Amino acid sequence: MIAFDFGTRRVGVAIGNTLTRTARPLVTIDARDEDARWREIEALVAEWQPAQLVVGLPTHADGTPHQMTAQARRFASELDARFGLPVALVDERFTSELAKSELSAAGMGGRENRALRDQLAAHMILEVWLHEQHDA
Repeated sequence: MIAFDFGTRRVGVAIGNTLTRTARPLVTIDARDEDARWREIEALVAEWQPAQLVVGLPTHADGTPHQMTAQARRFASELDARFGLPVALVDERFTSELAKSELSAAGMGGRENRALRDQLAAHMILEVWLHEQHDA
C-alpha cells in the first residue's frame, strides 16, 4: 500500500505491507506543477503496485473540516479515478506536528528537512491505517 500526506506544494509518501503491518517513509514529491505531481505518483504506483491507497485527511484539532480537508478529499477522489484502487481516508490530526517533533528531537529540525517531515507524516498516517485494520 501507498500512503500520502497531501499538501498543495509537497506530498509525503510512505509504503507499507499489510502482512507485516509495517510502514516506512519513501519519498516527498515536491511539485507545484500538478502534471508533474501526477507523473511522479503514477511512477510510484507502477513501481510498487499497491492494492490500497491511503490519504491523510486534515482537520482542525476538534475534527471539523477546513480548506485543506476538501483539497485532500479531491486528491483522494482523483487517485480513485486514475488508478481504480481502493482509497482510504485517515484522520491525520497532529501527524505533521509529531513528525516535526521527532525530527527536532533527532537534531534534524529546520526548513531543510521539510521533505523528510512530510514523508514521516505519511508513514504515521499509514501506521494508523494499518493498526485500524488490525483492530477491526
